[in-house]
Amino acid sequence: MIIGYARVSTKDQKLERQIDELKKAGCEKIFLEKISGTKKNRPEFDRMFEVLRPGDMVIVSELTRLSRSTKDLIEIMTRLEEMGVSVKCLKESWLDTSSAHGKLLFTIFAGLAEFERDLISERVKSGLKAARSRGRQGGRPKADINQVELALKMYDSKEYEVKQILKATGISKYTLYNYLKKR
Repeated sequence: MIIGYARVSTKDQKLERQIDELKKAGCEKIFLEKISGTKKNRPEFDRMFEVLRPGDMVIVSELTRLSRSTKDLIEIMTRLEEMGVSVKCLKESWLDTSSAHGKLLFTIFAGLAEFERDLISERVKSGLKAARSRGRQGGRPKADINQVELALKMYDSKEYEVKQILKATGISKYTLYNYLKKR
């Protein structure tokens, strides 16, 4: 079955152009949605996944209709591939995973995205290692134990509100409650 998915981000935007393109491309069923692509919860998108079967094809007018980020797009495409469903994009004509050429191009782009994530990870690790070699430690600085003890005394006296204790000692609410829990 050829299934279309059309989405616009706001209630004021129109779906007609996408619907016309999807019908012209031979879509037998079209799922329509007026919701931002950045939203994880897209009810019609989820309903589409419920009806998809191996051998089906999903057609979208452009890639931005499927997702807003490369990471999300790759996850969606991987999920569809695992289901045995191909994807075709009308605007980005290179994307047609029903063909060997389209699969190759998508795999290349997915590989480039993964490569970029790995490079970022390597740069972060390298930066942390360089900082450690100069004596810098990562993470949050430890709370001043004298301030923590003062905060605990103030808390135990029941004369101060938590807000006053935090302001007077400069420690966080999390730190105060963490030390109270440890006692």
